[in-house]
Amino acid sequence: MRALRREPVERTPIWLMRQAGRYLPEYRATREKAGSFLDLAGTPELACEVTLQPIDRYGFDAAILFSDILILPHVMGRGLGFKPGEGPYFERPVRTVADIDGLPMPDPEDDTGYVMDAVRLIRQSLPEATPLIGFAGSPWTVATYMIEGRSSKDFARAKKLLLAEPDAAERLMNHLADATADYLAAQVAAGADALMLFDSWGGVLSPRLYERFSLASQQRIVTRLKKTCPDTPLILFGKGCGQHLEKLADTDCAGLGVDWTLDLSEARVRVGDRVALQGNLDPAVMLTTPEVIAEEAKRVLDSFGKGSGHIFNLGHGITPEVPPEHVSVLVETVRNYSARKPSPV
Repeated sequence: MRALRREPVERTPIWLMRQAGRYLPEYRATREKAGSFLDLAGTPELACEVTLQPIDRYGFDAAILFSDILILPHVMGRGLGFKPGEGPYFERPVRTVADIDGLPMPDPEDDTGYVMDAVRLIRQSLPEATPLIGFAGSPWTVATYMIEGRSSKDFARAKKLLLAEPDAAERLMNHLADATADYLAAQVAAGADALMLFDSWGGVLSPRLYERFSLASQQRIVTRLKKTCPDTPLILFGKGCGQHLEKLADTDCAGLGVDWTLDLSEARVRVGDRVALQGNLDPAVMLTTPEVIAEEAKRVLDSFGKGSGHIFNLGHGITPEVPPEHVSVLVETVRNYSARKPSPV
C-alpha cells in the first residue's frame, strides 16, 4: 500500500498475477475437490482457501481475490462455461444490438454475493498487514469474450461491432463499466484494500478504437470509484498497451501494471511521479533456472532504479508449468536485492 502511494519502503514488495493457480499442487488438490472451476470460484470457503495458499507458502506482500473476470457477464445471463483445454465459453454470446440493450445491471450483493462473501472471509483470514486486492476485467476485454463467445485469436466479431455499430458498442462498454465500478466498490465495502482492472486485450485495438472503447471505459470506472471509494488505490493493467502508458496515467489511477515488452526505466520516465508501476518480469523467465531467474529479477529492479513506487510482479500471469521452488527463488531474490539497493534520494 505504501508503494502504491509512492511512499518510502524498506524493500520492493512482491506479489504475482495468478499466484493462486495450477502451478501449486495444493491448488490442484482444492480444484479437484471443488469439481469445477465455477464451483471453486463460487464457493466462498474454497475461494478463500486458494487465495491464502500462496500467502501461506511464500508470504507474498499482497493477496488477490480468487475469482474470474467473466463473473459479471455470467450473472448477466450469458451462460458461462469452461471446457478443458479450451478455456471459457458463453452459451448465449452477445451478437445483436438487441442483445446489448437487453443486458441487465447486476446487483453486487444479490447477484455476486458469493464473491463478496469470499472477500469478507479472505480479509478475516489474512494476516492484518497483508492487503487484499479485489479485481475485475476491463469492459473491452470482458466484451471480447461476450461477443466472440469464447477465446479468440483475431477478435473479428468484437472488432466488427466496434466498427459497424459504434454507438451500440459504446453502450455496451458504458453498461459494463458501470456494472464493473459497482462490483469493485462492493468488493471494497466487503474488505478489499486495493483494486486491479485487467485489460488483457486492449493491445489488439488500433489507437483510435482503443481510446474510444477501452480507455474511455476504464476512465469511466476510475471516475466512479474516485467518488464511491476515493481512498482505495486502483491499478490498471493493459497487456500490450505500452504505447498508451501516458493516457492510462492520466486517468487518475494509483498504479499501472507494465508488461515485459517495455523497460520500467522507460515507463518511469514517461509517467514521472504520477503513478506507481507494477511489473514486469517476463513469465517465461520462471521456466528457466534459478540462476537466470535471479539475474532477470535483478535486471527488473535495476531498470526501475532508485526510489519508491515499484511493486514487483510478472508482466502477465504465472504459467501452470512453473516449478513452485522457482517462485521461492524469485521472492528471495527480490526481497534480498531490493533491500540492499541504495536508499531513495
